[in-house]
Amino acid sequence: MRFFKRERRTVKPLSDSSKRLAVRFTGTVQGVGFRWTCREIARERGLTGWVRNEFDGSVSLEIQGEAEDVALFFTELTKSYERRGFSMSFTIDKKDEIPLIPGESDFAVVF
Repeated sequence: MRFFKRERRTVKPLSDSSKRLAVRFTGTVQGVGFRWTCREIARERGLTGWVRNEFDGSVSLEIQGEAEDVALFFTELTKSYERRGFSMSFTIDKKDEIPLIPGESDFAVVF
């Protein structure tokens, strides 16, 4: 993983098939590099949004981009842990489609 490598990111422009999801993850999602993995995958796919730890042990995420890329984000998230030999245990506790944010240009880990 490239946690601290600065690289030029390409964000895909919004289209009619773009969407934004608000997601709440529960399970083994804190203390395992979950937020940083989300950021890396989102940036690789040209997605925008943010991810943060919550005080109750869950993780909240908003992700925006082409519907296909958003769907693949979740597949890649699981696969990234499998490739590292780490059995990831999380549940998507809540998932809502929310309004797009035009002009958003990055995916960030927020504190």
